[in-house]
Amino acid sequence: MARSFVRRAMGVTLIATLITVAGGIRAPRAAADEASRIAELSATMDERNSERSRIAAVTALARLGAKPTLKPLVAALADKSATVRAIAAAGLGKLGHRASLPALRNAAASDRDELVRKRATEAVTQVCELNGIAPAAAPTVAGKAGFGTSPRAVAPRPEIYMLVKSARDDSPGHHDKKARAFHADVMRATMTTEAAGTSTLTSVAVDARKFGLGLRNVDVSLVSLETRQSGGYVEIEAQLRLAISDDRGKMLSFLSGGAKVQVPRRTYDARYLPQLRKEALENAVRGLFVNLVDHLRRPAGS
Repeated sequence: MARSFVRRAMGVTLIATLITVAGGIRAPRAAADEASRIAELSATMDERNSERSRIAAVTALARLGAKPTLKPLVAALADKSATVRAIAAAGLGKLGHRASLPALRNAAASDRDELVRKRATEAVTQVCELNGIAPAAAPTVAGKAGFGTSPRAVAPRPEIYMLVKSARDDSPGHHDKKARAFHADVMRATMTTEAAGTSTLTSVAVDARKFGLGLRNVDVSLVSLETRQSGGYVEIEAQLRLAISDDRGKMLSFLSGGAKVQVPRRTYDARYLPQLRKEALENAVRGLFVNLVDHLRRPAGS
């Protein structure tokens, strides 16, 4: 209840800035403002703009969850950036409009990027479920003892064994102990939820042993959480760092990125600052998670 009230009263807009962002979050807006915003974001999707700008725009489109975003999100499935395409696919899945199925099925079958194919496949399932449509049958498996010739869905096997080892607020500033603990809890919960919803990732030791997967521990750190004025907006920006280590504690790599939430200055109310910080943290984690999965799937040393 508090979350939706904040959005209605303050006109919150998510802007993804950085390495990567993830989509699929809905934010109600007034109809006129929404139409203007969608037109602005659609124009930003022009490939003459930077990848960073297009990622921010497609994330915001996916967040809106409004029917007019269907066309620009479908168009984004052809973007030259795999990150943009993956976010667009996830956004279409959340939107749930059956008109997106042909484009999503095409992406699921033929996109050159594995993560995009995965997100598109998940989106097809979501759209079908929301519209009461039976998913297309899996390819027939013939000549295999015990399988016959009936269509058969094969459960995806996990490829990554990952645990969220820790989450902490290391940001400078005057956040008290309670606020820092809250920020850490938000980051851990969001990362854990994203991991649980990814079929090629497991946190179960038995599965890891079965498929011979090595453990990757992830430590999530909040390196900055700033509130500033920018033009006619108040911005809340979270910047995170992920440290990835093996089962012996050997540090392997780092990833960083973040997200902004913008609120018009005329509607900003400091009482809602904790909620706005929470949204910035959640979306920073979601954005980095897309990069994290892609990073962990790469062969060592690549």
